[in-house]
Amino acid sequence: MTMFTKILIANRGEIACRVIATCQRLGIATVAVYSDADRNARHVRLADEAVAIGPAPARESYLRADAILAAARQTGAQAIHPGYGFLSENADFAQACADAGIVFIGPSAAAIRAMGDKSAAKALMQQAGVPLTPGYHGDAQEPDFLRTQADGIGYPVLIKASAGGGGKGMRRVDDSAAFIEALASCQREAQSAFGNAHVLVEKYVERPRHIEIQVFGDSHGNVVYLFERDCSVQRRHQKVLEEAPAPGMTPERRAAMGTAAVNAARAVNYVGAGTVEFIAGPDGDFYFMEMNTRLQVEHPVTECITGTDLVEWQLRVASGEPLPLQQDQLQIRGHALEARLYAEDADRGFLPSTGTLRHLRLPAASAHVRVDAGVEQGDAITPYYDPMIAKLIVWDVDRDAALRRMQQALAECEVVGVTTNAAFLRRLVMTDSFAGAKLDTALIEREQAALAPPDATDDAAVWALAAVAAIATEDAALVDVRDPYSPWQARDGWRLGVAAARRLTLEQAGVLAVVDATAQDDVWTLLRDGHTVTAHGGLNGEQLALQVDGQLHRARVVRDGSELYLFGAQGVRRFTVHDPVSEADQGVVDAGSLVAPMPGRVVATLVAAGTQVSKGTPLLVLEAMKMEHTLQAPADGTVQGFRVKAGDQVGDGAVLVDFEVA
Repeated sequence: MTMFTKILIANRGEIACRVIATCQRLGIATVAVYSDADRNARHVRLADEAVAIGPAPARESYLRADAILAAARQTGAQAIHPGYGFLSENADFAQACADAGIVFIGPSAAAIRAMGDKSAAKALMQQAGVPLTPGYHGDAQEPDFLRTQADGIGYPVLIKASAGGGGKGMRRVDDSAAFIEALASCQREAQSAFGNAHVLVEKYVERPRHIEIQVFGDSHGNVVYLFERDCSVQRRHQKVLEEAPAPGMTPERRAAMGTAAVNAARAVNYVGAGTVEFIAGPDGDFYFMEMNTRLQVEHPVTECITGTDLVEWQLRVASGEPLPLQQDQLQIRGHALEARLYAEDADRGFLPSTGTLRHLRLPAASAHVRVDAGVEQGDAITPYYDPMIAKLIVWDVDRDAALRRMQQALAECEVVGVTTNAAFLRRLVMTDSFAGAKLDTALIEREQAALAPPDATDDAAVWALAAVAAIATEDAALVDVRDPYSPWQARDGWRLGVAAARRLTLEQAGVLAVVDATAQDDVWTLLRDGHTVTAHGGLNGEQLALQVDGQLHRARVVRDGSELYLFGAQGVRRFTVHDPVSEADQGVVDAGSLVAPMPGRVVATLVAAGTQVSKGTPLLVLEAMKMEHTLQAPADGTVQGFRVKAGDQVGDGAVLVDFEVA
């Protein structure tokens, strides 16, 4: 078979754009598919053709195999690349492609089916001699029976959705009393995300590392491994940072894990890109966890250290070619790190954030920095799909150099319109544990103190920057560009003999302050809470430079209505510029109310009306983006009543609970 001339990409967002990039380099035409929510999405704009496949919910569009196959036939696509997620590990879809005479760019339906059920895969791996974690992988699913199995395994245990991935349907359980409730939550998530509530129970390895091996097979019987990735840094069992190679990996352990991964792939006659995931203990032992029969989100770090394009490998293998390289031709060069930039609020339990990207500036691509993005400025992050904005990938000659590159790349991320985890990620890569490569899956929990956002509400320089930026951006917005030099447009507060004061009401992180500002040339006098600060400098375009107490402070300024963003070396500072006159007549939500942080479905209410609770008590479970989020009491007080019930769909900002603060 010769190389394809046209393929359809059965996905969206970052991975669809990633596949298109390789196809463009190889001269292969691409067909995008899109839901109603993605009509103007970046992957649609980049592809040569695009076909609508249904409404916004994934089950009515990106999970519709019939609509995708129809689009492939309609456009004459010879093959379908599934990306990751959606139908990428759906054996029935792979078989339907084969039946339709369209190449599925991935493994066979039989291989997907063999590895897709975690319980069956464990049995297969046992036969292939791959090390397994102790646990129960059978078909019996009665809650009491599973709890008895967990009691026998010994706590802590891990409940995992058998058909799952991405951290969905997964919980650590530390004692028998908590097992039934955790099981119910796992099964709900598993049913919602994968249409299958079946779970397995395994021994939880203390201080484990999550190390995975990239494997690749072809239709000529060749299988290789492209070394390992360390994906230990996780929250809620979802990967946050990935790197290759794994720190501290010895050649002997690498060879042992690589051989085990190749044996796993050979056991199912694997063809294409796949990842064999292992849990590695501190003693050097490792255990098979699962095999992902697709391209992984974190594949770029492997590409960086091996000099390969794994999407190109997928295309070549799917078209019948042998692997481009054999095992002895593969070498590791340097070190690569990847950070997933998400639209989520790390300070509010990583709740997804939705909205329009009113300002988006990411690091410039270079020999050391790669940005895989699925969106551009002006695009929307919707509640229907994964809230990833981009993947930041850096490479350098060693881990320390790569770490410095990542810190710089994260500092250069500027996003307005949604809340992101950029500042959290930067604090994370600077923790002692990560910088010192003391890695395990509990790193984020262990470093909570270092990961807490710094309190800048008392920083006089930050308030000075905000006040000057607020005045300068307001003045700039009112200038008539037709006659910018007219003295009648001057807004410098000039008075005969004395400068006029401007009064501002600013809010940062819930702290409200009134600032009186006067300016004479480039000298500012700022009075806040009885304290006077003198600053020298001002705003030039988007660049703000102020000298406060002999120290120079810089920030890039973005103004979005009443919201003011200062992007600097310490991350982003967000201020609200209040207008007391315009706000006087606006109603506000009762401070004691609990509102929905995003659109979603109410799963359960957890307390009865009239219950007195303390701050942080779980009150309600909301499902959004196929994950369950527990909403907590905002303060000590009394739950007066719920305005919703289990099963209700709610919008962003809907009042869920009437709450009386003590």
